[in-house]
Amino acid sequence: MEHITHTGPLWRWTGATGTGVWFFITIDGAAGEALSATALMRRMEGMSRGFGSLKVRVVIGESRFATSVFPSKETGWMLPVKAAVRKAEGLGEGDLARVVLEV
Repeated sequence: MEHITHTGPLWRWTGATGTGVWFFITIDGAAGEALSATALMRRMEGMSRGFGSLKVRVVIGESRFATSVFPSKETGWMLPVKAAVRKAEGLGEGDLARVVLEV
């Protein structure tokens, strides 16, 4: 398993209809490049997933959870952060969070 560490701000995305709100951390820079290399390797091995996503295990503070990261056309990868994790770690929009991804 590969471990990737990154620190980035929590940001909010609101759906086009204004009804859905999700929170993400963008994984970019060297960490984003490492995820892209892993995704490319999996595509070459015929193991790609929907939307080009990668399954990851995540550690933020004391919280541990499993999710998927999704490639962004604009920059890097998008890591969704659930409300329970934001609450447990005291994270709000704009706060920096250190994440460890296990790919």
